[in-house]
This record gives sequence, structure tokens and C-alpha cells, in this order.
Amino acid sequence: MADQKSTKSMKDIRIGKMVINCCVGESGDQLTRAERVLQELSGQQPVFSKARLTVRTFGIRRNEKIACHVTVRGAKAEKILEKGLNVKEFELKTKNFSATGNFGFGIQEHIDLGIKYDPQIGIFGMDFYIVLERPGFRVSRRKRLRSRIGLSHKITKEQAIDWFKTKFGGTVVDY
Repeated sequence: MADQKSTKSMKDIRIGKMVINCCVGESGDQLTRAERVLQELSGQQPVFSKARLTVRTFGIRRNEKIACHVTVRGAKAEKILEKGLNVKEFELKTKNFSATGNFGFGIQEHIDLGIKYDPQIGIFGMDFYIVLERPGFRVSRRKRLRSRIGLSHKITKEQAIDWFKTKFGGTVVDY
């Protein structure tokens, strides 16, 4: 009986969502090709991001579409994350983890994820950002009876690193 109480299911950490961002820096044909890559990877329709301000040196105007991203949840997010970590050889830096228990990393070439190379599309790099959560995190987002998450229930950087090491058998390098 005491063994069953020691496993606290509310303390289990899981992937809340994963955001894959592909920033091209310009609108037009290049951006539509990046959209096609993200759609092929996730099976979902990507959303475009606009520039916040004009940067003349980069040739970017305000409100011009310069990037696309897609949010993936559930088992599909875990499968794509596994592919992305395989590219990084399951090795992340300590600075990849935030203080709130989330982590992110980038890859240089999307063809490393197992997508077949198409000369008409080209090669794109992308950023993965993973938001971790525990059961009960919904109380901070729901409409009715919204409340805060207690300090002992929040995910720390160390807990996120431990979850990454146990879940994926990865290593965290400190540099």
C-alpha cells in the first residue's frame, strides 16, 4: 500500500506542446517552400509570422510575412521530438533549458529528420521549442475559476533536465 502512494501521478511531467519555427527572413516563394516543409513534417497547416518592425539592412518591412510555425501536441509531438533529438544525437546544452522548465534547440537541415530532399524546395533549418507541463496546469488557463499554479507544482530547470535524461536517455553538456 505504501508503494502505491509514493508514485504521484500529478507530479508526472509530459509534453504540453511543441512549436516548430522556420524563419526565412523574406516573404514570397522561399516562405511558401518552408511552409510545405513544415506541413510535410507535422501533417498540419503552418501559420505565418509577421515582422514586428522594419529593418532596412535586412530588407524587411513591418507586417511582412517572414516566418512560419506550427504547434504540435500529444503523441505526434513526441514522435517529431524524437526525430529532432536524433539529429542532435540526444545531446543538449544546459543553456537550452529555461528556468520555467521548457527547452528548445535548432537544427540546420530539415532533411536530417527523414524528409526526402527535393531540389525545388531546398534545405531549411528550424527551431524546436518544447513546453513541459504537469497534470493540473489547466487551472491557470481555463475560463472559469482560474487560479495560479503552486510553487511546488511548477517545473524547474533541474526537473526538466532529469525528465529529458530519463525519457530520452539523453545527455546534457555544461558549456
